[in-house]
Amino acid sequence: MSHLAKVVSRFALVGLTVLSLPSFADGMQKNLYDRLGGKPALNAVVGELWSVVAADSRINGRFAHTKPEVFGAQLVDFLCQASGGPCQYTGHDMKSAHTGMMLTDAEFNALAEDTIKALDKFKVPAREKDEVIGMLGSLKGDVINH
Repeated sequence: MSHLAKVVSRFALVGLTVLSLPSFADGMQKNLYDRLGGKPALNAVVGELWSVVAADSRINGRFAHTKPEVFGAQLVDFLCQASGGPCQYTGHDMKSAHTGMMLTDAEFNALAEDTIKALDKFKVPAREKDEVIGMLGSLKGDVINH
């Protein structure tokens, strides 16, 4: 297992563990959506992610025919809903959306790395970053090799 795959797996485990613990501080009572800064913060991170992916030769070809505004809006809604926000994601489930693409582990890991870069640009704290990466890492089985 590659180092990044181990990191993504660890983040998934950490995210699930953190979400199952009872709150022990006022800050712990806020959901991930609120701790990230709500929809404006998600819009900013997704916009940066698009820029990072566009410059990443490992995966930018996969997005060559993707409309940034459509992809961005769907990703924001997905992250918003998944993090406890008020949005409703209306796109396809991850397995259906990626069927026929035959995405590889390396491509999935590249997107995870790019997501970390986007989160780092906005100085997202480690706890929240771990939860986001864990949430995305939990989708790996539905995204790759289909």
